[in-house]
Amino acid sequence: MAENKTRLTDASVELYLAAIEDEARRKDCAALIKIMTRVTQQKPKMWGTAIVGFGVLKYKYESGREGETCLVGFSSRKGDISIYGTGSAPRREELLPMLGKHKTGKGCLYVGKLKDVDVAVLEQLILDSVRTKIG
Repeated sequence: MAENKTRLTDASVELYLAAIEDEARRKDCAALIKIMTRVTQQKPKMWGTAIVGFGVLKYKYESGREGETCLVGFSSRKGDISIYGTGSAPRREELLPMLGKHKTGKGCLYVGKLKDVDVAVLEQLILDSVRTKIG
């Protein structure tokens, strides 16, 4: 069985942030770290080379495949900040229209700049998702 490519590492979150060239993006990512730390009560850790994750979620599929991923996390990508783990928020469909400028993908939420979204709504999405996952 193939192993997950994205795993928890000992890489430095601080170095990851420092490598983000755009100052506004770097500040947005630092703000996301504060939000996700507060919501999860977990310290940020690097998952692979480009995902800042919080907490650990163990999963097992019916096929028998199992693994670990972060409860929630984010990554500064070329065009947007990808936010992972909010898909399980029970009120997602209710909250997304109130979020502001964003896009959604298969399992991600994409925001260009935090100033373009309602941070309180984003925090609620993250909180709802974490509560769903940890019970």
